[in-house]
Amino acid sequence: MPYEKLEISTPKPVLSWANHALGAKETNMAKNVASLPFVFKHVALMPDVHLGKGALVGSVIATKEAIIPAAVGVDIGCGVIAIKMPFNANKLEGKLKQIRLDIEAAIPVGFAENKEVERTVTNWQEWREFKELHQGVQHQESKALKQMGSLGGGNHFIEVCVDTEDFVWLMLHSGSRGIGNLLAQQHISTAKDLARLAEISLPDQDLAYFVAGTPEFAAYWHDLQWAQNYARFNRDVMMNRFKHIVEKHVAGGKPTKPLLKVNCHHNYAEKEVHFGEDVYVTRKGAVRANIQDYGIIPGSMGAKSFIVKGKGNVESYCSCSHGAGRLMSRTQAKNVFTLDDFVRQTEGVECRKDAEFLDEIPGAYKPIEEVMNQQSDLVEVVATLKQVVCVKG
Repeated sequence: MPYEKLEISTPKPVLSWANHALGAKETNMAKNVASLPFVFKHVALMPDVHLGKGALVGSVIATKEAIIPAAVGVDIGCGVIAIKMPFNANKLEGKLKQIRLDIEAAIPVGFAENKEVERTVTNWQEWREFKELHQGVQHQESKALKQMGSLGGGNHFIEVCVDTEDFVWLMLHSGSRGIGNLLAQQHISTAKDLARLAEISLPDQDLAYFVAGTPEFAAYWHDLQWAQNYARFNRDVMMNRFKHIVEKHVAGGKPTKPLLKVNCHHNYAEKEVHFGEDVYVTRKGAVRANIQDYGIIPGSMGAKSFIVKGKGNVESYCSCSHGAGRLMSRTQAKNVFTLDDFVRQTEGVECRKDAEFLDEIPGAYKPIEEVMNQQSDLVEVVATLKQVVCVKG
């Protein structure tokens, strides 16, 4: 479906791929961003758009000579990795529960970290740059080392999936862990301090920004790229362990070569060329979908997920949604649904059926099929997946 231009009065228009009208709070958030003087051309909202902090989750913001650290968010580089395995689902029969238990034993989730740091992690080339990161994170190097290869919490997940052709896929969702969060907080605080000192009038203090060419911008951009690289490698480390576990159960531990691998951010910023101009593109809950780009759009833990290829839609700044998007807050979900609802909605998925995961119930998310229908001009579907194992953070 093509986008629609929101009927709001702002210096720059807002184009929306959502199939629903924005609520008052969402509309105000969109207006605030589109009113900033350095926003380029227009703001693009993806089909899974919903309330965030400062800017809507599911928004793509192109800017000239400035960047908003809170728009990127605190889980810098958060994204998804997926690999297509060279075997079919019948190899998994009778093994799903043990695979789940092995994953839970091998990959720390929530606030947990690795007890030992593996060689792959210590050999990561970018540790040498740690001393160049913000002073406020220098005491966190040991923790950052131990958290590399850990999932985190919230909506982060590890899943074994099966596609419509019966091939097995491994997928996981995670970001830059505590170090990315702390880096973001340090720079967001600096941006807010600068705005107060300069007496800059902002519609929302979470839209405080850095101007290109300043030391503060350079420091943030450096730390942002480092954290994004940390997040990508973190997913690689976990996927390597995950793959070994599945191979142990289905291939006698023999290494296999994936048929396809996709590793994409959906909370990040990069310098790109759009409409013939160099701009900074912030994707806050959005995936790059340039021509031939592979992307991953996961649904909730009881729904379908999609591997996609981008169509390079210029109006979306070559972007697409990053998932289904929340329909209700975590608190609302816990008030509305029961554990029985959770068990029913995750039927057929090998996962922990505990009340602590009630806020991740599929019913708390938008129907993924509707989200996909709204972006047929942004991506083509390469594979449709369904979870058979899910480990939540």
